Amino acid sequence: MFSSLADTLQGTFKKLRGHGRLSESNITDALRDIRMALLEADVEFSVTKEFIARVKEQAMGESVLRSVTPGQQFVKVFHDELTRLLGGDAAPLDLNPPARILLVGLNGAGKTTTSAKLALHLRKQGRRPLLIACDLHRPAAVAQLVTLGKQIDVPVFQPQPGSTDVLAVAREALKWADDQGGTVLIFDTAGRQEVDEALLAELKSLRDFLKPKETLLVADSATGQQAVSVATTFAEAIGLSGLILTKLDGDARGGAALSMRRVTGQPIKFVGVGEKVSDFEAFSPDRMAGRILGMGDVVGLVERAAEAFDETEAMRMAERMKRSQFDFTDFLAQLRMMNKMGGISSLMGMMPGMSEKMKGVDLDEKRLKRTEAIVLSMTPYERTRPEIIKASRRRRIAQGSGTTVTQVNGLLKQFGEMRKMMRNKGKMGQMMKQFGGGKMPF
Repeated sequence: MFSSLADTLQGTFKKLRGHGRLSESNITDALRDIRMALLEADVEFSVTKEFIARVKEQAMGESVLRSVTPGQQFVKVFHDELTRLLGGDAAPLDLNPPARILLVGLNGAGKTTTSAKLALHLRKQGRRPLLIACDLHRPAAVAQLVTLGKQIDVPVFQPQPGSTDVLAVAREALKWADDQGGTVLIFDTAGRQEVDEALLAELKSLRDFLKPKETLLVADSATGQQAVSVATTFAEAIGLSGLILTKLDGDARGGAALSMRRVTGQPIKFVGVGEKVSDFEAFSPDRMAGRILGMGDVVGLVERAAEAFDETEAMRMAERMKRSQFDFTDFLAQLRMMNKMGGISSLMGMMPGMSEKMKGVDLDEKRLKRTEAIVLSMTPYERTRPEIIKASRRRRIAQGSGTTVTQVNGLLKQFGEMRKMMRNKGKMGQMMKQFGGGKMPF
């Protein structure tokens, strides 16, 4: 997410750091580049104009121009203003009883999946969420929510087949919820291909009946300026308490995230960062600003690791590495842990300075899946004793994984080199150098 904007910003800041002193001239030149980068990233024009004006005002102050490190001071000013634009402090959900959350938005934005993601997020916090299907228009919407509910072990209210009165459904759902003992009710509502009066009227009546503590717009960040227009319409018509942005992982521009907070006046509360139900994060303006500027997000990285890693398993694996017993079974477990944390590309973006250093490095997620397929095509014995994998076994593994013998040979060779380095602590540094130089150790 934000990759094209981040690349331009980091290039501009690098130039500024090269100046011993900053002047109005080189600040103006830098802001011109930044303005173009923001507009190309789909940030709304008036938002861009106001943001650039604020950065210029702060950057032209004496504290920056006379600083010992003016380039770094400029980056700090930009970071602070970007954090402010994104909303300042993170805004938590209002979950005081009766905790009712109404999710609204257009078809295709991911409301139903987001309902399940939010329910899983709340369940991990020790809450007892309930999912309520109020989309009576889209075929299979109810079935989809039921399937997701089973996947995350959260009860789902299903309206009677053929139901058309959303208020009657909501009334029945509240009675059902009383019997379930849930603490948070999440209502998945109907959408349309575009905003129309019928949709807004239905949502208004549902809002007035439920009186939800939170009315959250689920918006597809990849739709750019259209998402900003949709957010404005919903905010004016039914009132919003916050935003959930989906598909941030697939949008290299990300400008909608910067615009929607400003034009609606409502905080971004969560972001969807992948297709899996667990790919969901509470939004932190400060940490997001750090990611955009290439400063990483160490807190987010630690949080993901805490969820993904089993401490006992990690200790066992570390001990096996120390004893040079690391095998393909351990390697497969590491790959799966990394996938559980969001994949290597996502993790690199959360490490300070890594987005710049990893340019040119092959981070193709398909390559990792291919590697996993090769390992899964080995027998359990072959994974523990890779040295027995000779020509005939390699052909069978290649055929079973849909790869070539050359690719199997390459993995076995690199794995063998990795094991040798693990036996020699002095060579571990060389492996890390190779990693930074553009080659992956698998």
